[in-house]
Amino acid sequence: MMPLWDIWWAWIAAALVLAILELFLPGFIFVGFALGAAVVGVLVALGLGFSLAWSLVIFAVVSVAAWVILRAAFGVRKGQVQTFHRDINED
Repeated sequence: MMPLWDIWWAWIAAALVLAILELFLPGFIFVGFALGAAVVGVLVALGLGFSLAWSLVIFAVVSVAAWVILRAAFGVRKGQVQTFHRDINED
């Protein structure tokens, strides 16, 4: 029986679950992980077999890179500052 990390559709399914989770918990938290899982799934589907360690390294590197790029593109805008006018602990 093949290990789970060698099955391409398991990575794609994980990517879909993480993308759906991003819809419910927005903030660019899970979208990087979803893109990382999708990239590993595509690489495994193309026949590039990796060990678990290399699959996780590729997943981590792509996830962090995707998160940084998406955060820079769509994250906090330049000059945007959050200010508070009232402290909820002072009531």
